[in-house]
Amino acid sequence: MKVRILIAGLAAAFAMNAAFAQQPIVIKFSHVTTTDTPKGKAGEFFKKIMEERSKGRVKVELFPNGTLYKDKEEVEALQMGAVQMLAPAPGKFGPMGVREFEVLDLPYLFDNVAEARRVTEGPIGQGMMKKLESKGITGMAFWNNGFKEMTANKPLRMPDDFKGVKMRIQSSKVLDAQMRSVGALPQMMGFSELYQALQTGVVDGQENPTSNIYTQKMHEVQKYMTLSDHGYHGYAVIMNKRFVDGLPADLRATLDGAMKDTTNYFNDIAKKENDDALEAIRKSGKTQIIELSKDERNAWKKAMVKTHKQMEGMVGRDLLQSIYKETNFNPDAL
Repeated sequence: MKVRILIAGLAAAFAMNAAFAQQPIVIKFSHVTTTDTPKGKAGEFFKKIMEERSKGRVKVELFPNGTLYKDKEEVEALQMGAVQMLAPAPGKFGPMGVREFEVLDLPYLFDNVAEARRVTEGPIGQGMMKKLESKGITGMAFWNNGFKEMTANKPLRMPDDFKGVKMRIQSSKVLDAQMRSVGALPQMMGFSELYQALQTGVVDGQENPTSNIYTQKMHEVQKYMTLSDHGYHGYAVIMNKRFVDGLPADLRATLDGAMKDTTNYFNDIAKKENDDALEAIRKSGKTQIIELSKDERNAWKKAMVKTHKQMEGMVGRDLLQSIYKETNFNPDAL
């Protein structure tokens, strides 16, 4: 697979100058969700306005549902120029040595989307994006997709209910620590592998926003879903730095404008998409939905927030403290 990515990347690099001279310039946008998720719909929106505003000088090619590259391959493919645009979850940058993004995986870091947007769209988020430049990546935007819920084949109401449960996680040391904090057994695997793993019992449960749970039909192979809102879920929209830096100035301005409008579009539809997905899951009757009481939620929060102190050395203590200051959060008060 690495050989295929390398060949594709070299071909893209050699063709880049010619591509800029011969229209249209192609932006390949690869992602692992379906077309009817907020990310999939944002991709379609970006394609439409970018092609229109560039008057055909730019062509956007969409590759949803992991059809081009899977979770573990896509960032490397972007760095090599085999694709030009991705929107991975922030934890994907950990393996390349940019651990700061994993701060966003910390459980109960934000109480609401407004707090998350203040952090990701402000100076803190901008500083995080700059960390990617040395890796050949240009950070374009954060798309805020709300919060994750827990699903499993047993009811998860209190932290003790997680003990011994095999929970799928993304590649993130923070998420690994989160699951271990409540006695679960974290199992790292790609998003495209998840449905089958749930169906066959390779894993017992997972975490995702409701739009992902519904569109991937996870609710059909999970008996329970707990509305925990325990973890922020968003995407860091990134592009190949060499590609972006090589764009003519007018097209770079067009790209920035299209990305700004697509980000607003994504943020506007994300809540409705998640709310609609939750209602569809309720109506399906295939998954029992658990709503936590105040005491149950506080028990989850108290157990999981311990990972903040545990992980601060990795994600950066100063970064974590700056987020606490922005959101007025004091973990010691729990």
